[in-house]
Amino acid sequence: MRHGGVVRDAAVLSAIGIGPDERRRVLGVSVALSEAEVHWRGFLESLVARGLRGVEFIVSDDHSGLRAARRAVLGGAMWQRCQFHLARNAIHHAPNVEIRKRIGAELRTVWNASTLAKAETALAEIVASYRTSAPKLAAWLEENAPEGLAVFTLPEHHRRRLRTSNPMERSVQHELKRRTVKVRVFPSDDALLRLVSAVLVEIDEKWASETKAYIKWECQDA
Repeated sequence: MRHGGVVRDAAVLSAIGIGPDERRRVLGVSVALSEAEVHWRGFLESLVARGLRGVEFIVSDDHSGLRAARRAVLGGAMWQRCQFHLARNAIHHAPNVEIRKRIGAELRTVWNASTLAKAETALAEIVASYRTSAPKLAAWLEENAPEGLAVFTLPEHHRRRLRTSNPMERSVQHELKRRTVKVRVFPSDDALLRLVSAVLVEIDEKWASETKAYIKWECQDA
């Protein structure tokens, strides 16, 4: 977008949530010059100021700005690091092609475990297997992969929907990219915000009208 007479990259910050009515809703959107903590924090604070309450569980990637802002504004909520992004990051930390090809499948055995204890055991076995052949990868997994296990504290029926940020990526981000790429350069941040807001209103109205629940809260059996 144009900002201060020059063309600048822009970040569109958005959030979705699942409410007591078991439906997804778009919570809000903001346009900023970056994903720095100050912008994410301002966005989250704006949601709280508008009445956002009772946040119990947050799913996102590990962007440093978002992590810091989340801790500051919604620190009481449990955080689930997106398992898809974790696996992709692990591939980047793998030292050779052979390990890169198999690390994703190995982590899926952790993500698909039936209990937290079994997931932790599977992860420990993977870490141990790389102690000698790929020590840096083993150390990275040991430090980071446990952040993808918070979902195991939820009832089993809720885990599939809440273990990655893919629902956000597929339903919202892809549509925003599809609609904004056609403009290429927006004349102002207001122009960009108007378009993305219109797109998100369409998405929100579609979700609000759905008859099928996104998550059935009464499914509490672990």
